[in-house]
Amino acid sequence: MPAAPTAGSELTSDQLLDRILTSLDDDKAEEVVTIDLRGRSAMADHMVIASGRSSRQVAAIAEKLVQRLKEQTGRNARIEGKDTGDWVLIDTDDVIVHVFRPEVREFYQLEKMWMPADALRSATLERMRADHAAEEARRNPN
Repeated sequence: MPAAPTAGSELTSDQLLDRILTSLDDDKAEEVVTIDLRGRSAMADHMVIASGRSSRQVAAIAEKLVQRLKEQTGRNARIEGKDTGDWVLIDTDDVIVHVFRPEVREFYQLEKMWMPADALRSATLERMRADHAAEEARRNPN
């Protein structure tokens, strides 16, 4: 585990994003999407949207992320929604992270609000291809 930064050494938003993505991957977050907000919003440089399979996993992913960021960077991230585990928001100042249960994520569709249209089309096509391949594999197990 990387050591906490020494006094005066500040992580860039891209370095912070890398640590967040590593944590999400370590905890088996699904369908992780990153959205570059630089030049589009003053609230943060990046947004990350991810899913967990259950309320319990969503809460655990968020809790571990906040814990790791504190240990590795000394940052205290703000967290909202962990008690219900449907949609947890983690605000690290430079990166906003949303962790959803799949049904809640589908309902709110944050990607559609924030992703550029061409990136959204690519992500949608990729998801449709993956769904089609999974359906074909189910139909033809050979």
